Amino acid sequence: MTVISEVLLAEPRGFCAGVDRAIEIVERALAKFGAPIYVRHEIVHNTYVVNELKAKGAIFIEELSDVPPGSTLVFSAHGVSKAVEQEARDRGFSIFDATCPLVTKVHVEVAKLAKEGYEFIMIGHKGHPEVEGTMGQLSSGIHLVEDVADVARVSPLQTQKLAVVTQTTLSVDDAAEIAAAVRARFPAVREPKLQDICYATQNRQDAVKIMSPQVDLVIVVGSPTSSNSNRLRELAQRLGTESYMVDSAEELKPEWFEGKTRIGLTAGASAPEVLVREVIDRVRAFGAVSVRKMDGIEETIKFPLPKGLKLDDIPPPGHIS
Repeated sequence: MTVISEVLLAEPRGFCAGVDRAIEIVERALAKFGAPIYVRHEIVHNTYVVNELKAKGAIFIEELSDVPPGSTLVFSAHGVSKAVEQEARDRGFSIFDATCPLVTKVHVEVAKLAKEGYEFIMIGHKGHPEVEGTMGQLSSGIHLVEDVADVARVSPLQTQKLAVVTQTTLSVDDAAEIAAAVRARFPAVREPKLQDICYATQNRQDAVKIMSPQVDLVIVVGSPTSSNSNRLRELAQRLGTESYMVDSAEELKPEWFEGKTRIGLTAGASAPEVLVREVIDRVRAFGAVSVRKMDGIEETIKFPLPKGLKLDDIPPPGHIS
């Protein structure tokens, strides 16, 4: 039997500042206003987190028509379109916006440049709620590309004022390749001063790039709906290291570890550390001898909570905090 000599823990891994903030917004709303609190879409893409909040009284919905009048509503970390925002206002809900500030930054940039007459090419995954929210900042003039082939097919109405924006949770390398294709076709395209891919997504991918060559197998803790978790697994695989993504320790299969002596372990930005600990315990049960944490960037960013979540500060209906 192969002895797993070491589990190498990626650093950083797991929760980012935007996820911490989003979860805290729901928990504070529950503490202040009581259950139920309605949340449009999964607050973050993690099954464990969503189930924990459901147990505390959060109700997750997709359609605002499912929210009773006078309710408290939270927008998820992925952001929403202008149409959803307006409908929520019109229905008179007390609204708290848990959109990640880094996603909001993209929304603000789109709104600002649109006023200057720009059209947009958005690099992202069709159907992802963040993409729907960003594209939904405008009624027209924003075109989605998912890969290099899409760049050749995109047809903006004009190219003198064209800007590119990016989903924040993409593969850094994939996004760079697609952005290069956009530049090649539209040399005058305007790019953001700072790339849209968030610091946490980049840091977790960089850690996997360092970790993968040192291990025989990479395990990523994350839910199937989590874009950034999927990118971590794909990245390890692309680097030549066998990799799997698990939503929980129960999904680990003993056969994955046969012939493997060093295991790399990371977690997507929406996966809590408790799940990482459970995976470590399971791998120890498979025979892992030691666990070592990689050196890596220490993330100290913390985003402020929206107003209206202090106990003495109750917002009026239809107000978005």
